[in-house]
Amino acid sequence: MSAAELAAVVRSQAEEIAALKHQLDWFRRQIFGQKSERFAPEPDPSQMHLGETFPVPAAAPEERKSIAAHTRRSAQHDGAESGEELPFFDESKVPVQTLTLVNADVEGLSPDQYEVIGEKVTYRIAQRPGAYHVLKIRRPVIKIKASAKIVCLPAPTGVLEGSRADVSFAAGMLMDKFAWHIPLYRQHQRLEASGIRVSRPWLTQVAQAVISLLTPIYDAQLASIRASRVKAMDETPIKAGRSGHGKMHTGYFWPIYGQLDEVCFPFHASRSADFVCQALGLKPLANAVLLTDGYAAYAQYAEKTGINHARCWAHCPEPFFIRSNVVPLMH
Repeated sequence: MSAAELAAVVRSQAEEIAALKHQLDWFRRQIFGQKSERFAPEPDPSQMHLGETFPVPAAAPEERKSIAAHTRRSAQHDGAESGEELPFFDESKVPVQTLTLVNADVEGLSPDQYEVIGEKVTYRIAQRPGAYHVLKIRRPVIKIKASAKIVCLPAPTGVLEGSRADVSFAAGMLMDKFAWHIPLYRQHQRLEASGIRVSRPWLTQVAQAVISLLTPIYDAQLASIRASRVKAMDETPIKAGRSGHGKMHTGYFWPIYGQLDEVCFPFHASRSADFVCQALGLKPLANAVLLTDGYAAYAQYAEKTGINHARCWAHCPEPFFIRSNVVPLMH
């Protein structure tokens, strides 16, 4: 090969190397670059988009009316202005404050001078700053003149003895915390905004006291679930307890579901297989069934107790998909 041919090969390879470096730099930016430099990947042609899987219903045709020389869309009026009764709330659950407007034309007239022949009703959704209120229980101190005896009724017994927390407040506080995920410190802020001054530790003490009252109910419900022939169990992680500065321990809730539509969420500090035995017991009913995912702890429990182990169908395809992605299919 002549010198000219060698020079041409070198130039060609240099150009190819430069092009490959340019492509490599581009791919590096997509993975490690700033978010503004990244690009969304091209859609997978084998993946159906949402419209193909769940067809979007066609929009209802808009009402139109003829106007001189053109047409325009009919105005959409708020139903509250029409005087119609709107079924957007449940009157048995939502407090309704009724306001009756007095017409100036009938002021000063006696009832026999006019007749009410109908009524129009308009609804408005209103809001008050918080829903707390205070029960003021008045207990008169009475002196009986004949015997000079002084009597007074004792204060009503509360769900927490000697506490200023009414049962409605205690129940609402736990519902806000555990059902609506409003922490106690935010409930404390809401109380202050409503004009009620209590300490934040007091809320924690009330919550702990009420939870202790509910413990027998939890124990009875868990016993009922254990007595079910068919049970389902799973585990999910949750951060609980500090393990260091800015760090928290990972604990686990183990939801257990029974045949009577009951569910309990026992907590354990780890994902240990021993807790399955502790939560379900080592003596299941005859022909009992335990429905779980593929976590090995449940298989160990089934082998130890002889319970019928039913696997979740949603997890069944996982090994097949994993193998098909790792090992090429053989034809």
